[in-house]
Amino acid sequence: MMSKIGKMAALAGAVCTSIGLADAAHAADIKGHVTVQGLRSPENIAVYVGAIPGKDFPAPAQHVVMDQKGLKFVPHILVVLKGTTVDFLNSDSTGHNVYWPAVSGNKKLAHNLGTWPQGQVKAFQFNDLGAAPLLCNVHPEMSGYVIVSPTPYFGVSDKEGNFDLKNVPPGHYTLITWSEEGKPTSQAVDVAAEAVTVALTVKK
Repeated sequence: MMSKIGKMAALAGAVCTSIGLADAAHAADIKGHVTVQGLRSPENIAVYVGAIPGKDFPAPAQHVVMDQKGLKFVPHILVVLKGTTVDFLNSDSTGHNVYWPAVSGNKKLAHNLGTWPQGQVKAFQFNDLGAAPLLCNVHPEMSGYVIVSPTPYFGVSDKEGNFDLKNVPPGHYTLITWSEEGKPTSQAVDVAAEAVTVALTVKK
């Protein structure tokens, strides 16, 4: 027979679960368009919800893949939640090296994963916020970026500059952009029960 304390704990758990389900039910998308000034294209601009005070997000168990294919990093821009493990795959017949000189200007956060042949994978967990500029010392023409976000609400703009951040709970947030050529921008956004549309401008 359940004790009074046990019943109270069960009730509290049920309440928390119902609140969580309610938040999920009312989550909405942030849809938007990026306009650029002085940049070649509105494509490949990272957009994410900035840090939410008092809110931490557990690292996902599932890894994501950054491929090296056709002497390119694919995708060119990869946005991940802090704590995510990225599998660096070599799909080319030649050996590739992966390194990045720094994250957010901090030289202590530079890494060199080494060089490995076709079909092999090296994994790295990204625990530091910011942009890791990926390079290959075997092929200097190769470049890519891993952008580490403090929240799981992020996206990358397409060729037309459109982006879509899925399932954002109601609240007041700051949208942040990062691009290879442009200056970072931020913009406040309020999310309710319906999709929100925003317009962002990124300048060189």
